[in-house]
Amino acid sequence: MTEKITAVKGMNDILPQDAYLWEWLEARVRDLMQSFAYQNLRTPIVEPSALFVRGLGEVTDIVEKEMYSFEDRLNGEQLTLRPEATAGVVRAVVQHNLLYDGPKRLYYTGPMFRHERPQRGRYRQFHQMGAEALGFAGPQLDAELILMAHGLWQSLGLQGVTLELNSLGQPQERQQHRQALVAYFELHQAGLDEDSVRRLRTNPLRILDTKNPQMQDLVNAAPRLIDFLGADSMAHFEAVQAVLSANGVAYRLNPRLVRGMDYYNLTVFEFVTDQLGSQGTICGGGRYDYLIEQLGGKPAPAVGWAFGVERVLELIKSQGLGAHPQAPDVYAVVPEMAQLPLAMKTLGALRAQGLNVQMHSPGGQSSSGPTPATTPVGQSSEPAWMQLGSMKSQIKKADASLAPFALIFGAEEVLAGQVTLKALRDGVGEQRKMPLGDVATWAKALQCELRPTGG
Repeated sequence: MTEKITAVKGMNDILPQDAYLWEWLEARVRDLMQSFAYQNLRTPIVEPSALFVRGLGEVTDIVEKEMYSFEDRLNGEQLTLRPEATAGVVRAVVQHNLLYDGPKRLYYTGPMFRHERPQRGRYRQFHQMGAEALGFAGPQLDAELILMAHGLWQSLGLQGVTLELNSLGQPQERQQHRQALVAYFELHQAGLDEDSVRRLRTNPLRILDTKNPQMQDLVNAAPRLIDFLGADSMAHFEAVQAVLSANGVAYRLNPRLVRGMDYYNLTVFEFVTDQLGSQGTICGGGRYDYLIEQLGGKPAPAVGWAFGVERVLELIKSQGLGAHPQAPDVYAVVPEMAQLPLAMKTLGALRAQGLNVQMHSPGGQSSSGPTPATTPVGQSSEPAWMQLGSMKSQIKKADASLAPFALIFGAEEVLAGQVTLKALRDGVGEQRKMPLGDVATWAKALQCELRPTGG
């Protein structure tokens, strides 16, 4: 037997029994984005490596440890599978001059790639959905995006999601804080782990984001960035908080919240939960007013967020929320091959009226193998694809499909110009004979019967 090829570790198949929940969540997010007038943008999965080195910062964990980077064998270009989407969105906005006629509200969805240790809620190929507001400077856009994400959790019915909020100020304020941090950690260098010692001179702010439990007391006593913020930065931060409070959105100030990318300034935030183990952050974002200029565009402010689809789905499933697989409206039972052409034509008319239809088809092995020289006694000599199955077995499969109706193309009914509509569930009517000469009329009536509100 040929050896099976399996998926790359940490890169998962999304099977049909799970995909319906993804589609349900994606549809809810699309509706949310449209309600806030955000437009969809789609960027490539592969980008120049320099985009992330310049945009995220050379000494971030993502760039140093986690990127899938490689050299294009044809031209030697250094390329990377995108580890996050904001840099690519900004690159596209700059490249296509999308801000020439004013600010833009954009959203995206798709796979990202980081070489991490796979665990619950963290995979090497993972998916994000995010929103970016580019060209807007005011704190109202920070608040709008936070309200949008908060509204999503409410519409999904999620419980136990907490908003954490901080301000990183402006570069000159961070520089003053950086100097104070370096001086503090130098005095306590014996308490730093290897990663923190390395970051001490390159990116000391990232030490505050350590997950090392032995360093928490040391980090908690470190100088706080908020104490270095000037009047303008504090006014911006307080304005964001005022909008959230006015809208009844609870939040917790977290002076240690720094996020994982270097491009952030002013407002940063995360939505966290204690129901997913160590992977508690389900959504994060903030303002990045200097990234557009940093990537070659004209200076323009921006703010955005992204949530991890896998983590949100884990939370949805753990709380017993979400949609269920959609059953077909009608399951077509075709006892004989002679009725098949008419049946498929009729099903096409049903679908044209908005009905979801599944046609019975026999299973079986591929017909590409060798044909046996003789047929075993008691077995049909017809190929498997011609053996549609008995009426009883097809009705049984129709019932198992959870469809409310079976549409039966019996030979006598078809000869009389009719088809039988058999109710399979309580409360959906009785068995009826439907005219094949006017499928559109009764199909439209059936669609209204199944979805009286147009849902």
